[in-house]
Amino acid sequence: MSILLNPSEARVLACLIEKKLSTPANYPLTLNSLVNACNQSSNRDPVVEYDQYVVNDALVATRNQGLSLRLSKSGSRTAKFDEQLSQKLNLNEKQSAVLAELMLRGPQTAGELRQRTTRMVDFPDLEELESVLESLSGGSEPIVVRLPRQPGKREARFAHTLCGEIEFDDSSNDEDFEEVKRPSSALENRVAQLENLVAELNERLRALEGRV
Repeated sequence: MSILLNPSEARVLACLIEKKLSTPANYPLTLNSLVNACNQSSNRDPVVEYDQYVVNDALVATRNQGLSLRLSKSGSRTAKFDEQLSQKLNLNEKQSAVLAELMLRGPQTAGELRQRTTRMVDFPDLEELESVLESLSGGSEPIVVRLPRQPGKREARFAHTLCGEIEFDDSSNDEDFEEVKRPSSALENRVAQLENLVAELNERLRALEGRV
């Protein structure tokens, strides 16, 4: 199944997958929560500053492709949104988490992916993560591809293909996985959790203001 997304559509769908897996109690997301998720400063590359119009346009475009849903409860004035990309591609949670991480942060090594997906799923060992990458790389239209190893790097990186032709910078100075420390990952996860909490509190505040 051929899917072609622009960067904002990919970011919106990836954020929906991420929040579905990492904070299911706060899912599906309102438009404001999704804007905040897209604009997080942690676990994102590049960091963006989308407004509601950009995110809404991406939601409309993905909804027209059957990749997202708009949910409205009776009596509620606030619509919420759910991703359908995972279902469309028939992905399990671990496959969805790996794909979302690649869409949120760009090309990464298997080791980096294993470490950075911990907020969504658990890979007990690198072999299982590599097995997931292999499953995403198969078929006539792979949604993940292995990139040529960069000069001076010990591990090849992987990238998703949902935005078309892949561009990457050979001069990138990403750290080797062996040099990435766990405390740094824990800090990133903690910052992401705090950002989620702030977004949730803002939503509750707006709801209360609407009742006054």
